[in-house]
Amino acid sequence: MPTRTARTAWNGSLEEGSGQVQLASSGAGTFDVSFPKRAAEDADGTTSPEELIAAAHSSCFAMAFSLEVANAGGTPGKTDVSADVTLSPAAGGGFEISKVLLSVVGSATGIDADAYRAAAEAAKAGCPVSKALGGVGQIVLDVKFEG
Repeated sequence: MPTRTARTAWNGSLEEGSGQVQLASSGAGTFDVSFPKRAAEDADGTTSPEELIAAAHSSCFAMAFSLEVANAGGTPGKTDVSADVTLSPAAGGGFEISKVLLSVVGSATGIDADAYRAAAEAAKAGCPVSKALGGVGQIVLDVKFEG
């Protein structure tokens, strides 16, 4: 299975610094990041780790959901999935992702509303990004200091 890569070039302190995150595997783009805009209500054209997680989660869920609808005997129709990822202060200091809200609106033929909801629950449990956000069994850190 493939490995996907993103890179971030950061310059400066947390409060005054900024950077750019590059979607390296796809070449889909390079996006500005900064902590002050990450913590503000208005992102002002700057992305954040939470927005990138929301993009990953909504797209992963949509794929898993289409599979689960088919597994239930249905044919997926148009589906709109959004993910809202909330950054909050953590109890012991720092920050945490406190909430992810997945919203699904769509249709399918060959199944009823209960089966559609069950397919959504199965997709939520089975999507690899949902699993990653549910708890990581191992975190590997590779550090190279060049200065």
